Amino acid sequence: MKHREGFSLVEVLVALVIIGIMGAVVAVNLSGTVDDAKVKSTTAQIDNLAGQVNLYKIQQGNFPTQQQGLEVLVREPTTAPLAKNYPKGGYIQSLEVPLDAWDRPYIYLIPGRQDQPFEILSYGADGMEGGTGVDADISNLE
Repeated sequence: MKHREGFSLVEVLVALVIIGIMGAVVAVNLSGTVDDAKVKSTTAQIDNLAGQVNLYKIQQGNFPTQQQGLEVLVREPTTAPLAKNYPKGGYIQSLEVPLDAWDRPYIYLIPGRQDQPFEILSYGADGMEGGTGVDADISNLE
């Protein structure tokens, strides 16, 4: 009797099924990690933007208006109140105001929803106000 080398079709199919199951488990576990990373990234970016808005207030004597929005952090305002001694390069090192982790613009409210001087927020993964988990709003007031 000859000794055959290699794998049978059944052995190859069993190995593929096992690899597929393991891949599915890893994908499910990583999807939560990616969502958590997006929430943390957006939270950090909102905190940074809020710090720059506060710096703008200290240097210019007023918060950016609703109409001016966060654009004043990258471009000198062209509508009143105008900025005095606007820093060369703006308040953030970017040509555009960054987007949240879901590629949507941040919302700038003046005053904030809780009667704070201002609020910067993202509506989370679903892009709608409210929600829970990764769909929850992310704000500098939290």
